[in-house]
Amino acid sequence: MSKNLLQINEENDQSWDRLLHIKTSGRDDSKSDSYRYPYEPTPYSVLERLANSGYIRKKNVVVDYGCGKGRVDFFLSYQLRCQTIGIEYDERIYESALANEKSALYSSKTSFICENAEQYDIPKEVDRFYFFNPFSLEIFRSVLSRIIDSYYENPRQIYLFFYYPQAEYISYLMTRDELLFTDEISCEDLFEGKDSRERIIVFELM
Repeated sequence: MSKNLLQINEENDQSWDRLLHIKTSGRDDSKSDSYRYPYEPTPYSVLERLANSGYIRKKNVVVDYGCGKGRVDFFLSYQLRCQTIGIEYDERIYESALANEKSALYSSKTSFICENAEQYDIPKEVDRFYFFNPFSLEIFRSVLSRIIDSYYENPRQIYLFFYYPQAEYISYLMTRDELLFTDEISCEDLFEGKDSRERIIVFELM
């Protein structure tokens, strides 16, 4: 009997967690509200597609907003040998990321910070930013302002990645003169139902 896409993705997620010696599965909405959304890990199949896109390489530094238990960070650091920084406001979930850091197969280039995203001071070497609907548009506006300020203080090539983007996010991003829509990495074929939101939208900061 052939497996459906849901089964394939679940097995793939379990295989990657085992390989990386981490535990990142499961949704957690214990501290979610109208501003900060539940933790839900990005499927590894989507991260594989991102890693193969060529936008992130060994020399890059990625900030993962709403990193949760650290799946994005551990995967990208392992696959691409890039540096990753996970930002998580929920102390309990942050502790899970730290526990994974202790057991992870490859964590020398991964770090985690427990802080509200809108208050995080962006290091000048950070040049890639990942979002999987971690918070409301109101918070995102503040975060984007910090990213833009960081760019003007230290001009560099910056890409922003938005997985499964909300319509209000896209509408807002399209109005910002500082941002250039660069690419769309389709992920529709990875899941059942042909969901048009199954994609990674890429913007470059200009």
